[in-house]
Amino acid sequence: MAKRNDLRPIVKLRSTAGTGFTYVTRKNRRNNPDRLVMRKYDPTIRQHVDFREER
Repeated sequence: MAKRNDLRPIVKLRSTAGTGFTYVTRKNRRNNPDRLVMRKYDPTIRQHVDFREER
């Protein structure tokens, strides 16, 4: 069984465009201790925008 507070937690990435679209991914807490920001595709507005980690 995996521990609840493991090294690679599941995080939710929410669009900064305000559409409410989210991606779900894992991140390595040791390599990226601060909030994750990725540039991904938002199908609601059909553009690539920044997605920020939400806690």
